[in-house]
Amino acid sequence: MSAVVVDDRPDVAAGIWQIRFDRFRQHRTGMASLFVLISLILFSLAAFPLEYVFGLDPTATDLFARFEAPSWGHFLGKDEAGRDVLIRLMIGGQVSLLIGILATLIGGFIGVLVGVCAGYYGGKLDDFLMRCTDSMIALPLLPLLVVLGAVDLTKLGFSEEFANSGAAGFIRIVIIISIVDWTSIARLVRAATLQIRGRDYVSAASAAGAGAPYIIATHILPNIATPIIVSCTLTVGRVILFESVLSFLGFGVVPPTPSWGNMLNNAQELVSSAPALAIYPGLLIFVTVIAVNFLGDGLQHAFDPKSTS
Repeated sequence: MSAVVVDDRPDVAAGIWQIRFDRFRQHRTGMASLFVLISLILFSLAAFPLEYVFGLDPTATDLFARFEAPSWGHFLGKDEAGRDVLIRLMIGGQVSLLIGILATLIGGFIGVLVGVCAGYYGGKLDDFLMRCTDSMIALPLLPLLVVLGAVDLTKLGFSEEFANSGAAGFIRIVIIISIVDWTSIARLVRAATLQIRGRDYVSAASAAGAGAPYIIATHILPNIATPIIVSCTLTVGRVILFESVLSFLGFGVVPPTPSWGNMLNNAQELVSSAPALAIYPGLLIFVTVIAVNFLGDGLQHAFDPKSTS
């Protein structure tokens, strides 16, 4: 049996990444989506200097200034409670994007762990983990998210103050989405691990006495990083959409902490009288999800070894 020698010299690795970057640059929608996402992140982070310069508070209400028109210092006007719309959109962007990233990282970790263990060890462990994955896939996702989101935290031993806080809503929604949205990554990683496990260099490392953790960390994970990156990128958009749906249904981030989803929920009864309050968060959700999905397409094009342009 001849071992495959992998050339991991820095110049070769740099050349591979340069090729991937050139492919990504040629993907116009991917580049445009990256620019849009960077702009959205900068827009959300601009809340900090805006709060400092104009002294704005996203939770401060002023019932005498309800539905106030746009003006200097309140560029998008005020909402139904007299709160500045622009600063709430910015803070809501921080919350929604952070939920998308954290839930994707946690769910991705669970999915990679399940997929690698199932694909590498095989046998009964593979059967058990894949049946668990199939069972999770078979569950109706949105009703399950709603049921989990409606759980009363005070019945689980938490204080009423914490249960009704914005931090509790943020943590809860991240955990809920993480424990239900790992299945696609798990199946993808398992399939990729099964392919890599049979390669000569993996067999040679095993014959040389290398343990399973070393083989997984050194030979398996680096070679399946591409599909994991692409899958996680696409998952971010789906998670942001889940958060928006849950917040729209009243089971997500707890007001007065803003998120794009609960801002849309608050505006649903004001569509006829103040449509802009629904248009702003709805448009940001739409643009973010579309941009993330196009970015995933661009990364898939860049990392695909069969791509020629």
